[in-house]
Amino acid sequence: MKIKEIRELSEQELNTRGRDLRKEAFHLRLQQQSGQLEKPSQIREIRREVARIETVLTTKRNLSKSK
Repeated sequence: MKIKEIRELSEQELNTRGRDLRKEAFHLRLQQQSGQLEKPSQIREIRREVARIETVLTTKRNLSKSK
């Protein structure tokens, strides 16, 4: 998901998406530990997307506080 698409989501949608991605990252780490993970790059992609979501959430929260 691109940053432009992330910025268009509401706070609730961002929270839900972040939670889902964290669950997915957890399951991928479990697969990695058991040797079943085929694409290790997925973990990095998910981690980066979570970071993008957290950044946008923080920005939105700060903007709403300053109003």
